[in-house]
Amino acid sequence: MLETTLIGLILLTGLPAVLFCTYLGIASLLSGALKRPGRAGREMRFDVIVPAHDEAPVIARCISSLRQLSWPEDRLRVTVIADNCKDATAAIALQLGARVLQRQDDSRRGKGYALQLAFETSLREGWADAVVVVDADSEASCNLLEAFAAGIASGAHAIQAHYGVLNAWVSWRTRLMSIAQEAFHRVRSRARERLGVSCGIRGNGWCVTRQLLQRVPYRAFCLAEDVEYGIELGLAGYRVHYADEASVHGEMVSSAQVAVRQRQRWEGGRSALRRSRTGPLLLAAIRRGSPVCLDLALDLLVPPLSQIALMVAAFTLAAGLGWWWDPRLKPAFWIALAAGGVLWLYVLRGWQLSATGLRGLMDLARAPGFVLWKLIVVARHREPQEWIRTQREQP
Repeated sequence: MLETTLIGLILLTGLPAVLFCTYLGIASLLSGALKRPGRAGREMRFDVIVPAHDEAPVIARCISSLRQLSWPEDRLRVTVIADNCKDATAAIALQLGARVLQRQDDSRRGKGYALQLAFETSLREGWADAVVVVDADSEASCNLLEAFAAGIASGAHAIQAHYGVLNAWVSWRTRLMSIAQEAFHRVRSRARERLGVSCGIRGNGWCVTRQLLQRVPYRAFCLAEDVEYGIELGLAGYRVHYADEASVHGEMVSSAQVAVRQRQRWEGGRSALRRSRTGPLLLAAIRRGSPVCLDLALDLLVPPLSQIALMVAAFTLAAGLGWWWDPRLKPAFWIALAAGGVLWLYVLRGWQLSATGLRGLMDLARAPGFVLWKLIVVARHREPQEWIRTQREQP
């Protein structure tokens, strides 16, 4: 009886790891390049929104990138939201020809409030057919608006471009982040687009039409406001399409000390949404037979890669010791090894798409230490209550 109970506990402990690895394995198998949509006309008008909180060191680079977009100048407006700024962000943006909306509100602080102001202003003016969000530390590919226009012409109302790492070659940490970004953003997003579900909103390089903003007003103010709004769109019956052919690349920090706060914000925001939105998404999936809501719920339930790696390692160790103690656990040990293999294939697919080459592959040797660091960050998580600017490493 005791032996049977222990065997059951080991198998039950390993079940989440197997399920999560299966999810990632399916995404890897479906991560081939997507067919590009046809070209659309160039009549559409875009408001490109740049939320900025004390971004004077990088705002000029961002605006210069947006000025290079392949789109008629009279159908494109760049608007910088200088949110509670105490530096020269607004002055620099004005000097470079961007429109600036300055927002000062000590009681409502956060990127979500800045975006709400931008969207409400755009809707009130009625000039733009769609709005695009690009972070102040990012550079956009020249075809960004072309890709969004093509998607909208094909029937999409919300579109996410690929979100990559701008400074991948700064350090081993940013190269690992680049590999992780490719796995999380491109591998999963390609698979979700191929399945016809929502790729979600990733906070940077996304577009929504004026009609959809009117139907689903932007009211996302948590620490993961992008994920929150993507979920609200799914609950309202809209999926976020994925534009694989266009991209934005944002700057990642290479210092562990600086990265801690950023990582805590990301993980903390998703954790809060996991608690508050998984239930409604699953209920909507059952009641309406919505694959979009089901997939959004699954995306929330899948923990960070570091936690999955820890689960697989624990399952492999437990199953290995169990096999030594009871031969009946031999299949469990091989299942654990298979789950670990699938996890590595997912990581290697991210490496392949990251274009970091041999250097990036060698950096994967540091992955166990990187995973341990992320686990410590999550364990020590303390949720910030406002929009805290990430310390930039470039002057």
